[in-house]
Amino acid sequence: MRGLLTNFRNFAFSGSLVDLAVGLAIGAAFATVVESLVGDVILPLVAAVFGQPDFDALVLTVNGSQIRYGSFLTAFVSFLLLAVTIMFLVQAIRRATGRETAGAQGNRECDHCKSFIPVDASVCMFCTRDVEPVVP
Repeated sequence: MRGLLTNFRNFAFSGSLVDLAVGLAIGAAFATVVESLVGDVILPLVAAVFGQPDFDALVLTVNGSQIRYGSFLTAFVSFLLLAVTIMFLVQAIRRATGRETAGAQGNRECDHCKSFIPVDASVCMFCTRDVEPVVP
């Protein structure tokens, strides 16, 4: 039983698990901030241009059944604005931290030994043969 508790403690407090927990907490807080930015700042600007904050009033009636395509349009516009806002924030953070110039990320298979190597590698770290870097 003591060994089980020791193994659990080592697992629970290992660096990667703690990093994951911190990342999730920061991600949730970041999502709240971005949703507030879109909902409280950007969508009212859209409302100023189009005259209404959402399109929920748009309804199509077919045989007595209502198709509320306005709700879909509101959700779709909100999603697009959220995605664009996140893209701009991530780009700004990368520029501010200097991570914009980091090399390509990801792995690919070596043509010679079939081991996985970074996409921007020019020499395979396993078979030491020259490979052509793949730059996305």
